[in-house]
Amino acid sequence: MTAKAEKAEKAEKAEKAALTRYKHKRDFTRTPEPSGGGEPDAERPCFVVQIHDATSLHFDFRLEADGVLKSWSVPKGPSADPKDKRLAMPTEDHPLEYREFEGVIPEGEYGGGTVIVWDEGTYRNLSDAPLAEALRDGHASFWLDGRKLHGGYALTRLRGGRPGGGEREAWLLVKRADERAGGGTPDPRRARSVRTGHTLGQVARGERQ
Repeated sequence: MTAKAEKAEKAEKAEKAALTRYKHKRDFTRTPEPSGGGEPDAERPCFVVQIHDATSLHFDFRLEADGVLKSWSVPKGPSADPKDKRLAMPTEDHPLEYREFEGVIPEGEYGGGTVIVWDEGTYRNLSDAPLAEALRDGHASFWLDGRKLHGGYALTRLRGGRPGGGEREAWLLVKRADERAGGGTPDPRRARSVRTGHTLGQVARGERQ
């Protein structure tokens, strides 16, 4: 078996175990969201930031690790300003194909609302351990090479996520003070998809390229 085949097999096994919550929450006969089965990138792991106009308007920040997209809901969105400490609430792991998802989740379905891909790209792990292990330990550092986001970022667990912990898990997403530091986050309703150039409103209305 080649190294690529071994990587794909390992990712498939990890995905099946990790995506139980994701699949349980969705009816794939109704929602256009992907059900899973994608393969990891052969070169570098990916990240994606989606804007999701659901019950509350928020950004979803996702990092590829262990064959899935580790995911956080970031109400104010990731910022390029190191002074901004963005609250990030973990959500269920998503399949790798979700990095390409853009469209409308039907009303009544879990997460019903409009989704656009605000940014996408690859990342380098800057942690001392593999990214999934660093996340389990509560702190991960990484370098983003996206269309909009660039440079060093860190995710740090504030509370929860431990055996016996009564509080809901919460993290902070913070930009590193490096040469790629800059401004804050744009107005999500005016922001445009890096895939289609469309806003949330245009996707909701079914406008095409």
